[in-house]
Amino acid sequence: MTEKLVHLEDVTLVDFLGVANDNIRTLEEAFPASKIISRGDQIHIQGSDEVVAKVHGILQALLTHYHQHQLVTKEAVQHYVSEEGQSMPPTLKKGVITHGARGTLVRARTANQEKLVAAVDAQDMVFATGPAGTGKTYMAVALAVRALKRKQVKKIILTRPVVEAGERLGYLPGDLEEKISPYLRPVYDALDDLLSPEKRKYYQENDIIELAPLAYMRGRTLQQAFVILDEAQNTTPTQMKLFLTRMGLHTKFVITGDATQTDLPSQQRSGLVAAMETLKDVSGIGFVHFDEQDVVRHPLVKHIIKAYDRLKS
Repeated sequence: MTEKLVHLEDVTLVDFLGVANDNIRTLEEAFPASKIISRGDQIHIQGSDEVVAKVHGILQALLTHYHQHQLVTKEAVQHYVSEEGQSMPPTLKKGVITHGARGTLVRARTANQEKLVAAVDAQDMVFATGPAGTGKTYMAVALAVRALKRKQVKKIILTRPVVEAGERLGYLPGDLEEKISPYLRPVYDALDDLLSPEKRKYYQENDIIELAPLAYMRGRTLQQAFVILDEAQNTTPTQMKLFLTRMGLHTKFVITGDATQTDLPSQQRSGLVAAMETLKDVSGIGFVHFDEQDVVRHPLVKHIIKAYDRLKS
């Protein structure tokens, strides 16, 4: 019986091995004549010369894949098993932004989502506007996670104006995170889908991911960060100007919102609308406008948006 070792250097074990070593189990199922044991940062492969050589080659290919994508999914393991270590074909890589917490591939699902990805790649500041359910916030968070994994930025900052949507929530007990949690719930949902609970907790505890109300941006210079302002239609023009002028070096800003769903007082102009009108001719700023064709929620949402649009016209 032959034995070989694979050393896992600069690897987050759960992202390489899978939850409860699921990726290793998948590999063992493909090679039942082998024994694959994970111990710390080493993987021991036992079996015949031929089987050990094949498994070793696949694990080396998976390590290369991990260092490119920061995650190994069950789909990736199955591909490298079937192709005996050959690289992932372009068709499987195409359009992939990042990998979700459960190993799913996160891709742009509509033409305007693809435009958002291209705009963020090309510009340092992008406005993404349109109706609910079009994936604006989710895509922005996915692009931020991708930038962090690629070490293009050092942190992610997620912020929203704290405006009550037609309700009076009153005094909220608890610390800052507990107070603003209801307002940032859509952002939390996106993070939960994109990062494992352990990694999200680590990032937040070490201030690599920061969630804060817009008011806490005053006086700051945001550098080497991917910054998302969500629900930007609920900013005033003064708040929006304050936010946009926080931009420091090596930073991406994505501003998302739906100008038709402002929760501001009726006489108050939206800072999102004012900013897009003011900055429309400024070089270096991208604008992506979503519509009902981009809705990725329940099919009824698309018809609801159309019905309300007809009511306004």
